[in-house]
Amino acid sequence: MSTVLREDRDGLALLTLNRPDKLNSLTVGMFEELRGHVMDLYKDTSIGCVVLRGAGRCFSAGHDLADIAEGEKVPSRGWHSETLRLLERLPKPVIAAVHGHCYTGALEVALAADFIIAAESAKFGDTHAKWALTPIWGMSQRLPRRVGIATAKQLMFTAEMFGAAEAQRIGLAELVVPDAEFDAAIDTLARQILANSPFSHAANKRLLEATDARDMDSGLQWEILNNEGVGPDMQARIGAFMGKGRN
Repeated sequence: MSTVLREDRDGLALLTLNRPDKLNSLTVGMFEELRGHVMDLYKDTSIGCVVLRGAGRCFSAGHDLADIAEGEKVPSRGWHSETLRLLERLPKPVIAAVHGHCYTGALEVALAADFIIAAESAKFGDTHAKWALTPIWGMSQRLPRRVGIATAKQLMFTAEMFGAAEAQRIGLAELVVPDAEFDAAIDTLARQILANSPFSHAANKRLLEATDARDMDSGLQWEILNNEGVGPDMQARIGAFMGKGRN
């Protein structure tokens, strides 16, 4: 049985962590499958948006502690982090859709998406310190960039669990919706993104990545000097808009 499923829906790729009987706890095998899907998506021009979510009761309860205890074997040092970096740098929007548990390693996976949409049932936390572990998948870099360094320290030092409303308040999740509306909200958001130019999405992701944490003046210079111009769909999009105005 595949532990990461892919389903394509008219330009949307839905990737689903699929170990529901184990609360989608993350193993080397799951990362191998996730990495394979990500590499395929780099080449697939039919896909304009990606949603990553979990099957069953939750997004993921985190890194499989049984795998850790058994001394899991990874292909190379930093391989998990590299896999998430590949996900993060996909030249198309990536949404993490979180319901239920999203702890530690699972939160590191979600943070590699462009943003998080959360169901009201979502529960977040970084429990590295609870188990005498330290981040190696990106938590120390992505969490403070998302919520600020002081809040990141609080969450990492206390190993506190918190809900979707708090996640939205601190800037971890961008949108919170009732569980009953979760699937519909994910689809609506993805369709809104897909309606816009894939050229702009890819260029904007590269621009934001390159200028993150720069001072304003150097960021502005980067935007000017490395501007990617207009996309091949510009004339068609403007023409369609002007045509509507004449009707």
